[in-house]
Amino acid sequence: MSTIEITPEQKIEHSLSVRFVRNDAKDASIEQAVPFFKGGFLSTEFASLEGEPTLLVGLGSQPLDKFKVKEAAAKAVSEGRKRDFAALTLHIAPFLEAQNPETVRDLAEGALLGDYSLPCFGEKQEAAKEKPECRIYLSGIPSEYQEEAKSLCTEASCIAEGVRFARDMVNMPGNRLRPEDFARYVTEQMAGLNVEVECFHQDALREMGMHALLAVGDSSEFPPCLLVLRYRGMPDHSRITGLVGKSVTCDTGGYCLKAAASMTGIKGDMAGGAAVAGAVYALAKSGEKTNVTALLPMCENRISAGSLLPGDVISSYSGKTIEVLNTDAEGRLILADAVSYAVKNENVTELLDIATLTGAVAGLLGFTIGGVLCDSDSWYAEFKHAYEVSGERYLRIPYYEEHEKLIESKLADVKNVTKDCGTIGAGLFIRAFAEGTPWLHLDIAGTAWVESPIFAFQSAGATGAGVSTLYQLCRRSIS
Repeated sequence: MSTIEITPEQKIEHSLSVRFVRNDAKDASIEQAVPFFKGGFLSTEFASLEGEPTLLVGLGSQPLDKFKVKEAAAKAVSEGRKRDFAALTLHIAPFLEAQNPETVRDLAEGALLGDYSLPCFGEKQEAAKEKPECRIYLSGIPSEYQEEAKSLCTEASCIAEGVRFARDMVNMPGNRLRPEDFARYVTEQMAGLNVEVECFHQDALREMGMHALLAVGDSSEFPPCLLVLRYRGMPDHSRITGLVGKSVTCDTGGYCLKAAASMTGIKGDMAGGAAVAGAVYALAKSGEKTNVTALLPMCENRISAGSLLPGDVISSYSGKTIEVLNTDAEGRLILADAVSYAVKNENVTELLDIATLTGAVAGLLGFTIGGVLCDSDSWYAEFKHAYEVSGERYLRIPYYEEHEKLIESKLADVKNVTKDCGTIGAGLFIRAFAEGTPWLHLDIAGTAWVESPIFAFQSAGATGAGVSTLYQLCRRSIS
């Protein structure tokens, strides 16, 4: 993990100096040294300025939103690291012209994510261990903002660590991340923090009546479990936010087998759980004054002699019966049990579930916007504020009474797939188990993974989608 800190106006020895250049505001020294550098957005050029190695990063001429700020910082760090610099000084004055110190958080988060690399194994792992940690310095912050900037850097470091952890988990090969492995990794990540960790293993799940989770998880020789994380930053306050993350570590689709072209991505169907774990880690690491209970139902969805079949009717922790029409719609089954447990046993006052749930959401919104369903305008307003701070992109999808009828079954209380409106039907299925608790659903099937980076702060593979927004939502959940 890279480190980042605020530095006063002084030269850092053996550091690569990074200067950000707008193409409509280049200074004379840059014009003279690199007259051909146009300053287009994310264009780069190495030069020697004032006798020190310097990386120029273009900012273009258009206004910079949060994504572009993060991209510029990430580009600077990734380019510096390609040339084996272990220390970089980012001169960020051009970003602070609007006198908004919160930009420091976006810069710091982008810079730290710009140094992310995929987990690797064998000789590649040994080579990665030899690569020195990167030290990142932010320079050019006015003295009146120094203390606030330091606090924002600390916050960004916590968020970036959470994002990197989530990416690591989602990028992990399936044979190295069975359900109980995932539970162990999350438990280890929470070590030393104010987080109570409780794991219910297969036998306990049977005693509890986690029938929907077991209906999916029993298909594998690697047993399912339910991991519960409790963070109490304000233990005397009654408000407790419930976060539930889908944690299917291997999803073949079961008897409704996925197409061969989809199989390489089946290891990443626990991105919702990874995002929840990353957010809880960031909240606890930064000591936020809030209360969160997170539930991660963990399992594999395999094919075996006792696996679910299309047409089966199963029970659930809530007591509701479910007609299973598609065994590849397993995420909503395990989320149903976890949501019910959160409501019945954990005294949560509002709920958010997050999952790589439907391909339909990617068809609707593409790979940069997550889908949202919510049954509480006030709860959604808090979420909207959170994603505006984090810079992630989400869109609320409307639904009405006629949509609620889509999950009605002729045989059971509910069915797990609908003929139409796949994203809406999936979300409303989960809502049926929330028992009236204010509920919000995030479908990140389109945003949790990229084959090729769309933004400079991403890398190929897992994006860590959801971590920063969940962090911002929960840190404001108690006022």
